[in-house]
Amino acid sequence: MKNIILLLITLFFYPPLVASATNIFEAFEPSNQWLTYQGKNNMPNIVLIAGDEEYRSEEAMPQLAKILNERFGFNCTVLFAQDPSNPGFVNPNYQNNIPGLAFLKTADLVIMLIRFRALPDAQMTFVDDYLKSGKPIVALRTSTHAFRFDQTNFKSSFSYYDCFNQLDNTWNGGFGRLVLGETWISHHGSHGNQSTKGVIASGREDHPILTGLTSGDIWGATDVYTVRTPLPKDGQTLIYGQVIEREGPENKADPLLGMSPFDFRAAGIVERKNEKGENVEIDLNNPMMPVAWTKSYMIPGGKEGKTFTTTLGASVDILSEGVRKMIINAAFWCLDLPITENANVDLVGAYNPTGFAFHEDAYWIELKTEISKLKD
Repeated sequence: MKNIILLLITLFFYPPLVASATNIFEAFEPSNQWLTYQGKNNMPNIVLIAGDEEYRSEEAMPQLAKILNERFGFNCTVLFAQDPSNPGFVNPNYQNNIPGLAFLKTADLVIMLIRFRALPDAQMTFVDDYLKSGKPIVALRTSTHAFRFDQTNFKSSFSYYDCFNQLDNTWNGGFGRLVLGETWISHHGSHGNQSTKGVIASGREDHPILTGLTSGDIWGATDVYTVRTPLPKDGQTLIYGQVIEREGPENKADPLLGMSPFDFRAAGIVERKNEKGENVEIDLNNPMMPVAWTKSYMIPGGKEGKTFTTTLGASVDILSEGVRKMIINAAFWCLDLPITENANVDLVGAYNPTGFAFHEDAYWIELKTEISKLKD
């Protein structure tokens, strides 16, 4: 009751704050629905959004937040997908709710790994406002297909964000294509069988995001995605993905499925079906697909901003120091901060990610991953 009275007094006697009423109300919501890492007062605010069913963003995002906070002093907030009937517990299968998106109002940078979300208008408004402000984004893995609105069952005022939007207008390809530069096309490498080794694009060696990195430093057990080239607008490929064969036996008990950063055999020619359903031969590494790139964006009615996208970023990929350095460098680049070659991107605390996989709803109900316990 005391909090309610205080809120009413604040709104009545301080009308300028009414415009920020959403933040005031949210301050009284339970904080067990997100994680906060208090940094230095003069450092930017970074919001990290976890919301995918397969690549364990609920593991990757807290670790990245810890690195950004403890190693560099950033203020970080981590948001999670969760069922509103069971708040405070991770449920990536619930696609219609990510509490705390009002934090985007004061964010200087968003780092996201989400997939096929169909968020309500009240939450999408914060996303849309952030993009209209022209603020930067670091997008990982499935963020190319971040939103999926099935208009049959879920009416949205933001359906044009849909990754399968085929309307012949600015939003063709949805959020992924317009903002990041690509939407969901297909797996290029064999999912769960072939890994990704980063090869720096010729002529991009001196890009700030690649500071302290050389070809081969970046490796991930996740496979290469199909990305159409040339990238739209001013998109610039920084890193190509060499498709690498698993050299040892498959091991489903291993989070890396038996793949290793010490695998070196490049994949060759395989037979695939083309768009017409015809069998054709393709060389998986000629040409290689982009796995990391930069691009500017401007959504209708908004200001221009910039993005960094990588199709790496699963929780197991974060085990690679090269992947971590790339993402941390990208955050600094997005914020126009200087990047140092020997920046410490060591893991913070124990980090034992699980392998990428889809799980039934019952799995998450039984697992009971409590968000507040992910902080340490």
